Amino acid sequence: MTVVWINGAFGAGKTTAARELIELVPNSTLFDPEVIGGSLAHLLPPKRLAEVGDVQDLPIWRRLVIDTAAAMLAELGGTLVVPMTLLRQEYRDEIFGALAARRITVRHLLLAPAETILRERMAQRETPPDLPDGEIRQRQWAFDHIEPYRAALASWLTADAHLVDTSTLTPYETAVRIADAVAGGAVPPCDIVQTPDPTAETLASGVLLFDEHDRVLLVDPTYKPGWEFPGGVVERGEAPARAGMREVAEETGIELREVPRLLVVDWERPAPPGFGGLRLLFDGGRLEPGVASRVLLPGPELRGWRFASEQEAAGMLPPVRYERLRWALRARERGTALYLEAGVPVG
Repeated sequence: MTVVWINGAFGAGKTTAARELIELVPNSTLFDPEVIGGSLAHLLPPKRLAEVGDVQDLPIWRRLVIDTAAAMLAELGGTLVVPMTLLRQEYRDEIFGALAARRITVRHLLLAPAETILRERMAQRETPPDLPDGEIRQRQWAFDHIEPYRAALASWLTADAHLVDTSTLTPYETAVRIADAVAGGAVPPCDIVQTPDPTAETLASGVLLFDEHDRVLLVDPTYKPGWEFPGGVVERGEAPARAGMREVAEETGIELREVPRLLVVDWERPAPPGFGGLRLLFDGGRLEPGVASRVLLPGPELRGWRFASEQEAAGMLPPVRYERLRWALRARERGTALYLEAGVPVG
């Protein structure tokens, strides 16, 4: 099962090219996530919709896109062609990572006409006649997203996706380019770890590693949004502290000589589709400067790493993980261990 994700700025011609593409690729189906966005207007209260500037900022949108794509492929098989703009890397991680966890291959393409041509297309774009002020609002929406599109191109998008310059191409010609690139192997599957979705509560161990300034090492996974601590799920029959040591070695190349000390046991409540479970954080100690400079990351699983102060970590970690870190640092200062429930000390 394969997803061909056609990315690009608003007005790049993704949907028209996708409609042509399904005529060229055998056993392929079009799935436009705009359908999900339109449905949310009937599912969520207007107050909730008004809280976000973009429907993609709603976790329910991302979850429904993932689940719908997986369900369509389970029902139909073959190839799913998805024309959808993705400019935020953390949303790409969440969606592509969840599809990879379902053993669905994602091939990521970017339609990238010259900006002058892109602006011309935006200005000429047709809008639904029954939408009040639709023409003005939709065109302004497209123009407002040019700057985020530029930023994504400069930071991650070009390196992540196979680029197709559509400046002089018709939708059919674009579709032919895409079909040839996919069939010829020019668009490899996204290099992302396939972490199976848990089917029950899990036990996971993380290890805090510090530099000479007592900043903590954080890693940036490719398969889920937000920064994280080195660590992972404890395997059957494995001691939790040893699991943390194994994960540190696998993820960073650092071999810990001593079993790390427990800092925090945190119960993470179930948040569908997740099952929650126990999350342990251990103190891996302060790394020698020479060791810290030799951190190695596996390509498919982690994108980057950095040492961060507690204040910096607050802006990098999801709230629950930050609370876990905050109390782990307090436990480290006091030379004790703490029990948390959903990031809050108990007892």
